[in-house]
Amino acid sequence: MLNLTAAQGPEATQAIVQAHGDVALPELVTQTSVKTTASPLETAVHQACLRLGFIEADARCVARAWAQQTLRTGRFEPEVWPTEAADFGLQPWPRPQAFAPCPANLGLYAVLPDAALVGRMARAGVPTVQLRFKSEDPAGIEREVQAAVDAVQGTGALLFINDHWQAAIRCGAYGVHLGQEDLGTLQPVDLEDMRSAGLRLGLSTHGYVEMLRADAASPSYMALGAVFPTTLKRMATAPQGTGRLARYAQLMRQYPLVAIGGIDAERLPEVLACGAGSVAVVRALVQAADPEATAAQWMASMKANMANQSVTQL
Repeated sequence: MLNLTAAQGPEATQAIVQAHGDVALPELVTQTSVKTTASPLETAVHQACLRLGFIEADARCVARAWAQQTLRTGRFEPEVWPTEAADFGLQPWPRPQAFAPCPANLGLYAVLPDAALVGRMARAGVPTVQLRFKSEDPAGIEREVQAAVDAVQGTGALLFINDHWQAAIRCGAYGVHLGQEDLGTLQPVDLEDMRSAGLRLGLSTHGYVEMLRADAASPSYMALGAVFPTTLKRMATAPQGTGRLARYAQLMRQYPLVAIGGIDAERLPEVLACGAGSVAVVRALVQAADPEATAAQWMASMKANMANQSVTQL
C-alpha cells in the first residue's frame, strides 16, 4: 500500500491541476488540513477540485476515486485523472437489470417542442429526436406524444419522450428521457415498468455525482452537460467544458453518450473529439429559418468529423 505523507499534499494538488488542463486555477492551496480522517492525497485532491470549480459533492467524489486509483495501482500517478469504473464504485458489466440498449452513436439528437417539428426532423433524416412538450394537461400530453409517435413512423428516427414516461409506454415510443429530479421521484416499480415495456431510458447528468446516480439505474444512454453556457435552463452547476467532458466520456464509456448544452456548429468538432457519439441540439434547429437545411449541415459536419477521428485513430 502506498503511503503518502502530509508533505506530498500540495505537490499532489499542483499535479492534479496541471492534469485537468481545461480550467485555470488562480492559486493553489499550500497546506492540507491535519484535522481530518481523509488521507493527505484525498484532502489535496478535494481542495484542488474545489479550486477547479467542481461543486462540493463532485470534489469529494473525485477525491475518493483518486485515492482508490492510487490504492489499486500501488502508485501515485499525478498525470492520470481517474476514469476507471472500479475507482468510482460502479457496478461491473454486463448487468441483468440494465435497460434495453440503443445505438452506440445516436448522431444528431434534435430536442423539439412539438410533434409537428418532430415529424419534420425525422423526415429530414435526423436519426434521434426528442419531444420536449411542456404542458399540465394530461389529455394534451397524451395527444402530443401519440402524434409524435405517429410522425416518426417509416422514417427510421428514434423517438424519445421527455418526462412523460407513462404516455411514452402507452403510445409506443422508442424511449424516454428523464432529468435528475424526475429520476429522484421514481420508485423501483416505475423503473421496472419502463424496463419490462422495452422502453429505452436516457438520463441527464451534470457532473460526477449525478453520473453515478444515473449509472445505478443502468440506463440506455447518458446525456452529459451543460458543456458550454446555455440560456435554455438554469443550471445548478457551472458549464463543464470539454476537458471534463472528455474525462466523463472515458468514465462512462460503456454507455452511448450525448453531449448537450450551448453547442454550436463552430464548437462541434472539439465536442465530438471528447468521445461523445451524439450531440443534442435545441436552439440551432428550433430557431432556424430552415430547420431541414440546418439539420443537414449539422449531420454532414458530424459525419465528416467522425470520419476524421476514425482515420486519426488508425
